[in-house]
Amino acid sequence: MAKSLRIPMLFALAALAGCADDAPQVLGTLEYDRISLPAPSAERIVSVDVREGDTVKAGATLLTLERTRIAAQTDVAVAQAQQQRDSLAELEAGSRDEQIAQARAQVVGAQAQARDARAYFARVQPLGQRKLIAAVDVDRAKAAADSADAQVRAAQALLDELQNGTRRERIAQATAAVRAADAQLAAQTVALDKLKIVAPRDGRIDSLPYKLGDQAPVGASLAILLVGDAPYARVYVPEPMRADVKIGDRTMVHIDGRDAALPGRVRAIRSEPSFTPYYALSGKDAARLSYLAEIVIEGGEDLPAGLPVRVEFAAE
Repeated sequence: MAKSLRIPMLFALAALAGCADDAPQVLGTLEYDRISLPAPSAERIVSVDVREGDTVKAGATLLTLERTRIAAQTDVAVAQAQQQRDSLAELEAGSRDEQIAQARAQVVGAQAQARDARAYFARVQPLGQRKLIAAVDVDRAKAAADSADAQVRAAQALLDELQNGTRRERIAQATAAVRAADAQLAAQTVALDKLKIVAPRDGRIDSLPYKLGDQAPVGASLAILLVGDAPYARVYVPEPMRADVKIGDRTMVHIDGRDAALPGRVRAIRSEPSFTPYYALSGKDAARLSYLAEIVIEGGEDLPAGLPVRVEFAAE
């Protein structure tokens, strides 16, 4: 009797196993969102404050680059900005009283010279008409009188300019120069602050490609962080299954090394295939296409990145 019950049970288990194998499934790995922190400048690394695998909080210092060159450029920007602000203040303040007094004195001196030149011309003009002196001497006296009058007008114009103050256009130009200098200073300050590499989010240090004393090129990754509360499954969906996979679909995620599967949900799937452009394939070759998808896992907060996974999609 026991033997007769055992045989149907074996057939049932075999049927269940066949159903599980027939469920649509894809393969992939566990991943965290990665943040790469690039080198802002080609400076030498002078300190490394973390190690690979460390958990860090947002704002924590990871590495520090040498500050000498950027700090000097920042000091130059500070001096230039101050110079532009002082120039603007000078223009807004207008002329000093001493300058105006000096201009008035120049006007008075020019007027005195003009009176003397006109008086001399008035004396020699009758003599020239009577041919008692050469005509060239009369012309020279007239030219000297005209020149003296011009000097008076020039001195008076300078005095008027000082009294009227600075033109609005020059103040506007100086104001623009101050804004440009302040913007340059702000950019230099940001560049100086970026020499201290800090964590933008809570996370874990995955990689430190460069060591103490290295001088990485601009844009090279100085540190790579894994961020997020839990990993997700990154899988590749074959082309024959793509039409049946939608965002929000429920899944079961089988993780290598764990007996129990974890529930999951499709949060993203690419519209473009990976590896091979679709227009390069035709017929049966199109089945070789695969689409990258991301599966959110429920209850996988303690899982490390890189583990192989097998994802089964729930049957309709």
